[in-house]
Amino acid sequence: MSDKLKMARQFIQALPHSMALGMELRDLGDGSAEITMPYDEKLIGDPKTGVIHGGAVSALMDTCCGAAVMSHPSNPAATATMDLRIEYLRAATPGQSITTRATCYHVTRSVAFVRATATDEDAENLVATATGTFTVEGHK
Repeated sequence: MSDKLKMARQFIQALPHSMALGMELRDLGDGSAEITMPYDEKLIGDPKTGVIHGGAVSALMDTCCGAAVMSHPSNPAATATMDLRIEYLRAATPGQSITTRATCYHVTRSVAFVRATATDEDAENLVATATGTFTVEGHK
């Protein structure tokens, strides 16, 4: 395991919301990240259907986007969400984990631009997409 991946996992495990939602960093590349959140009944937003609440999906996507920014080769020292637009395309299938993949595709002196997708086990049928901007601190 790379030092960067190990450090990112430790960082995500230090975030109380990430631990409460059961997030697990699966992959980290140069400007990309993948995080999975397991299905958990405590995250259900609609008891009749068993569908996970959109707020949990939003937190997953935001965290994954931030990890992608932090892993960018320009090595930002820190980041924070400026704007995150999420389009929910369908409900995630009850009982299935949700995985988000994010890519930081452009970084300026002060802003990083990110795209992300969220899927359940049907990876060809997106649950949500996101685009966002994040602050860049300590840009080299």
